[in-house]
Amino acid sequence: MSEYNVLEMNQGNNGHGKVEIAPEVIEVIAGIAASEVEGVAQMRGNFATGVVERLGKKNHGKGVKVELSEEGITVDVYCLMKFGVSIPTVAGKIQDNIRQALLNMTALEAEAVNIHVVGISFETQKPEPEVEEEI
Repeated sequence: MSEYNVLEMNQGNNGHGKVEIAPEVIEVIAGIAASEVEGVAQMRGNFATGVVERLGKKNHGKGVKVELSEEGITVDVYCLMKFGVSIPTVAGKIQDNIRQALLNMTALEAEAVNIHVVGISFETQKPEPEVEEEI
């Protein structure tokens, strides 16, 4: 790994040059893969990501932290689950989906994919009743 905090791919060395992947790319891939799993209500973000999303820019890496070490890539996912789902089952599906997405898109394998359930979403929001306007 270079001093610029990127992953250098060694697969497919064809003499054309090297391919480097920034950790932010892995965060985006993992974030999208996690949010695709049925049972995940939302990914956890901080105040800054909430403000950015309100301004119209979606942060696909929200709720994902990637750590590069000598042992490999560690992915930490912070998410809210929907009420009534089996948390161990959904967490396993998240881990499988992230591992598969990383392998397919980058040919990299994660050393660990840790799921942190930080809340439950009850989805109690009801559609607002329509009010007839008087003319």
